[in-house]
Amino acid sequence: MKLVTIFGGTGFLGRYVARRMAKEGWRVRCACRRPNDSPFVRTYGVVGQVEPVFCNIRDDESVRGVLRGADAVVNCVGILAENGKQNFRALQHEGAGRIAKLAAEAGVERLVQVSAIGASEKAPSAYARTKALGEKAVMENFPGAMIVRPSIIFGHEDEFFNRFAGMARMAPILPMVGAGTKFQPVYVDDVAEAIQMGVTGKADPGVYELGGPDVSTFREWMQEMLAVIKRRALIINTPMPIAKLMGKGFDGVKWLSGGLIQPPLTFDQVQNLGQDNVVGDGVKTFADLGIQPLATEAILPDYLWRFRPSGQYASANESADNLRSGPGGVKGGSNRAGFS
Repeated sequence: MKLVTIFGGTGFLGRYVARRMAKEGWRVRCACRRPNDSPFVRTYGVVGQVEPVFCNIRDDESVRGVLRGADAVVNCVGILAENGKQNFRALQHEGAGRIAKLAAEAGVERLVQVSAIGASEKAPSAYARTKALGEKAVMENFPGAMIVRPSIIFGHEDEFFNRFAGMARMAPILPMVGAGTKFQPVYVDDVAEAIQMGVTGKADPGVYELGGPDVSTFREWMQEMLAVIKRRALIINTPMPIAKLMGKGFDGVKWLSGGLIQPPLTFDQVQNLGQDNVVGDGVKTFADLGIQPLATEAILPDYLWRFRPSGQYASANESADNLRSGPGGVKGGSNRAGFS
């Protein structure tokens, strides 16, 4: 039975990759910082097939240890905000290079590096710059690697649609930065399938940009989300100059608190939100892998229903309303199928 080591294997994307590789019949080693908090990955396979193990990708010996005996490696590690030693340079640049270098030394056959659309050494955000530097370090040490650059990833555990749906449930105002920025959200399991193809050798090496079938602005995606959760909210865009000042202010509060206060928005995130996040021209995509990505409309209702005013009973209540108001509906009928 072959073995794959997945760095960040207990995270949002990593757990989908782990599940797929277990179903493929591989042993799966999920390298993470807190294995004791991630026993759920063991259920993805038979007893002993999937194991969470400790790893600090800032340390050579730690990385070398979890690579021992691996046939393939996937690096899903990435952060949206820095926190102490867990910074962009250490994780997304140096960490990626360390994994590639030690994987090559260990004789690993295949490596898949998860980057991001917009990765560029000239990008305004440190997040995007270090993603690009990580790609460069990977290719220097492991030239046959597959690099995937997904757009915003959505799915049941995402921090995009879930976050804003939660905000809409709490207040009638939905503030945002970069309302006109274009996004191409991609379903998490579609990205995991692409990675699976790289691990099993069914995909050629190289860079792949992965986006869903639809491109819309940030504002339009929020409008779709509001329609799914059946709520109304006033979408207010914060002008970029003001957003940058806010980001710097929040960063200052974090610094003064010694990292105890985590900001809702950082200056680097503001910089990133000012750039479109869509698949470019002339690049390898899902089409080159033979994968037809799922649209948001096919997935969002499956997990955003809990943010609806009536939660799981919203559809039942809607059906009851239609019965009462329809041409042949019951007049003076029951109390919305018994739910409120």
